[in-house]
Amino acid sequence: MSTAVVVDGPGEHRLVPHEPREPGPGEALIGVHAAGVCGSDREVYQGNRPEGYVRYPLTPGHEWSGTVRRVGPGVPRSLVGRKVVGEGFRNCQVCDRCHAGETTLCSAGYEETGFTQPGAMAATLTLPARLLHVLPDDADLSAAALLEPAACVAAAALKANAVPGERVAVVGTGTLGMFAVQFLRANSPSALLVVGTRGDREALSRQFGATGFRTKDGPLPDDFDVVIETAGSADAARTAASLLRRGGRLVLTGIPAPGADGLDPTDLVVRQLEVRTVFGAPPDAWAHTVRVFAAGLLDPLPLVTHELPLDGFREAMELAGSGDPKVGKVLLRP
Repeated sequence: MSTAVVVDGPGEHRLVPHEPREPGPGEALIGVHAAGVCGSDREVYQGNRPEGYVRYPLTPGHEWSGTVRRVGPGVPRSLVGRKVVGEGFRNCQVCDRCHAGETTLCSAGYEETGFTQPGAMAATLTLPARLLHVLPDDADLSAAALLEPAACVAAAALKANAVPGERVAVVGTGTLGMFAVQFLRANSPSALLVVGTRGDREALSRQFGATGFRTKDGPLPDDFDVVIETAGSADAARTAASLLRRGGRLVLTGIPAPGADGLDPTDLVVRQLEVRTVFGAPPDAWAHTVRVFAAGLLDPLPLVTHELPLDGFREAMELAGSGDPKVGKVLLRP
């Protein structure tokens, strides 16, 4: 019997029998291969996700990969059997922001797979086919389950617009930081520095293309053209800004808790820093991610350290929040 995880409320979850929902017009039914566990999934389980950004009871899972099993009316049958990943934001497609391609800013209100709509911690997932991105036939679906966080970083990389020969840096050494290293490396920088809190991430950073590694409490340079911040810690944005030369470009992706150190507006103006931000991934970032993945320039698998069945949901939540350096990305497999 196929199953699904249901979180009824903070700290309460069940494993329930799962009946696939047949795809309606414009929809596709996906056989889920794997769902990644993210910090926001822990927020759902712990009950500290911001109001309006979760709707209980809920099947979580916004990072996923799978294979199209069936399609509804109006969807090309050629999709059946294809390996896919999918966007999470259920945008309206008709507001000004959607027409501009900025679907994460959809003015119709927030709806997202795994938070307000059923997610992928189940045997199947049914969603609008327009959200799907098709993978190569030989794609590794366990690796592809990490393409959602990669797409968020791709959005940052596109906004950073690093060009060959520039000096670039990444602040943060988690999943997002390691993807940022890979995207920036693909642009042939002259230097690629990673700044983190843990020295044990240096080897992986260099494996992905870093040319230098520093911990944030040591002396840091101030001559970089581009910095992508992924840590979301209280002082990460300020650390990232300090790495930039005058006129440098900063992209912030981490979401710190209230009370974080703010950027100094005087410093921003006097040094003419350009600051951009990312929350989620619009379609162009997803398409870019799939292209880079298909080209072999993105290697998510070294980030996966644990794969568990769906009935290991509680253990997955504990692993993801353990702070253990040996725990990277955790996947749940239906």
